[in-house]
Amino acid sequence: MVALRSGRRVTGCPSVPETARRIDRLDTAARFTAAQAEALNARFAGVGTHEMLEAVLKDGLAGRIAAVSSFGAESAVLLHLLARIDKAVPVLFLDTGKHFPETLAYRDELVARIGLTNLINLTPEQEDIAKRDENGLRWSYDPDGCCEIRKVAPLAKALTGFDASFTGRKGFQSATRAGLARFELDTTDAAGRLKVNPLADWSSDQIESYFTATGLPPHPLVTQGYPSIGCSPCTSKVAPGEDPRAGRWRGWDKTECGIHVDGAAEGVTDLPPGYDPAF
Repeated sequence: MVALRSGRRVTGCPSVPETARRIDRLDTAARFTAAQAEALNARFAGVGTHEMLEAVLKDGLAGRIAAVSSFGAESAVLLHLLARIDKAVPVLFLDTGKHFPETLAYRDELVARIGLTNLINLTPEQEDIAKRDENGLRWSYDPDGCCEIRKVAPLAKALTGFDASFTGRKGFQSATRAGLARFELDTTDAAGRLKVNPLADWSSDQIESYFTATGLPPHPLVTQGYPSIGCSPCTSKVAPGEDPRAGRWRGWDKTECGIHVDGAAEGVTDLPPGYDPAF
């Protein structure tokens, strides 16, 4: 059995006599270690996805855990798998203010269809928007900064109340995600949260078969040529033979929004030095 942390704890100082007032002390140690993540990968090697999810949710192996969902092209699969075990699992959705209308409608449809009872919509701080993206065009000259304001910062704030998160990432989606493990440390900050990727080793055929077997509705933009769907200004159609995520931030040296990037949550930064915006 892997020894796991269930979050930060307040403990008393044992050297203080019982008659004296105890001084509470906040345990700021990391929730998980790389060794614990590897032990979980070894424990669940070859174990089916549903069985693994049951252990994580019912046995509390990851402590307090939430699912982070974009309600994108393949999101229904993970959400359905989780709902089969616990419909009340917290589902965090980053409502950036830049989504396709189809995505927002799909979110509401899936929540009702699957029966999820704990959807949490995360929005950017209006103060940050007013100060750093007043005209709403930051995506056009600084997509990293736009993602920091609208995705990274809101999620980092929300995750302080959790020990781990589920993601829908899969190894086949892009070269940068190849070889993705089921369990890994969340390295966006130093909290040592666990990141659980239940579909890491699923193929695109398995995803498609799951949709067919369950009758889950597809995202309406998939049939229009969008196999990976993010915010509307930074998502384009994908040509045959391209990586499914090739349409994200096309033309930029950028493959992730930042919520899966090392150190991204350590603080939202201002414009890069010497940056000369086009607008």
